[in-house]
Formats: sequence, C-alpha cells, structure tokens
Amino acid sequence: MKTIRFVRQSDIPELLKIYAQYIDTPISFEYGLPSLKEFSERARMISSEYPYFVCEENGELLGYAYAHKFFERAAYQWDVEMTIYLSQKSVGKGVGKCLYNLLFEILKLQNVINLYALVTVGNTASEAFHRALGFHATAVSRKTGFKCGAWQDVTWFEKQLGPFPDSPQPFLLLGQVSPESIKKAGECLPQGFLFLPEK
Repeated sequence: MKTIRFVRQSDIPELLKIYAQYIDTPISFEYGLPSLKEFSERARMISSEYPYFVCEENGELLGYAYAHKFFERAAYQWDVEMTIYLSQKSVGKGVGKCLYNLLFEILKLQNVINLYALVTVGNTASEAFHRALGFHATAVSRKTGFKCGAWQDVTWFEKQLGPFPDSPQPFLLLGQVSPESIKKAGECLPQGFLFLPEK
C-alpha cells in the first residue's frame, strides 16, 4: 500500500535526495542543491498555505508534489504553479498521477481555478505527464535559462480547474479548509493508495 500524506519536517532529508537526482539536469534550474535548512524552510512556507504531499511505501519516500503561489498580486490569488519530483524508480508507476489528482481536489477546496506548470523543452516525460492530466501548452519562453551548458526553452502548461465566476470566492489558506473536506478529497485515490489527511 502506498500512502500519500502531508509533508513533515522529518521528510526533508529524503526529499533532498530525490531532488538531488535532478540538480545536474535541465529539469531543475537551480545550480546547486539547497541546504537542509533552506529546503526545510521552503517546505514550511509553502505548506503553511498550500498542499504539499509526499508519497511513501514501506517507509520509503517515492516522490513529492506541491502547489505554490504563481504571482504576488492579489488578482492572481486563484492561480498556482505545480511542482513534482519523483524518485527515478517511481516514474511511470502512477505515483505522480495520484499526487497531482489529490492536489487538484484540495486546490478546488481552496477556490483555485488556474493551474500552471513550467516544463523545460525536451523533458518529454513531463510534457506527456501534464498533457495526460489535462494541461495544455500555452506558450514557450525561448532561451529563458542557462543550464547544463546551453540556453534552455521552457513550455508553459495550463489547466483550468474550475469555472470562471463573475464574483469568485476568495482564495482560502489550507488551514481555512475544513478537515472533513480534506479527508473526503482522498476518495479520488485509486486502489493501492491511501490518503492520511492528518498534518
């Protein structure tokens, strides 16, 4: 049984190991692996407002995914950027799909409408993954980052999570969403995955 739950500070060392697999590739635009303290603070800040999930099996972390603020201005409050990283052995086994689908359900409860994902051109696995989950490419930023000795293009993927009301309900912080609603969101997971809603 694979378990999906909210991130814990004790997860950070294992999450860094997963992220380290991508540092020397154009998938991540960071040049060096963040320190344990920095990565921990990032997770703390993001998870105070948005869902940040890990997937584990038999005590081993298989991957993580989270949503975070897209832009700062108030009019962007209904938009989020999606991020996901999986251990190499977990790719193609349904882990990413389950993490994203659970994020979708929680983000709906937070009144989020637009989802965005930035994918380096040439990362065909990520491009296919996002398209399979209903994202579509809206633009390409040409030579927008220099990584691995070359200028990299980035595709902007977008997914509409809900309708566009004339008077949208304000964005809700994760802590403002009822625990009962969060627990119910876990029903979207298929057999073989269990959601533990306790933070």
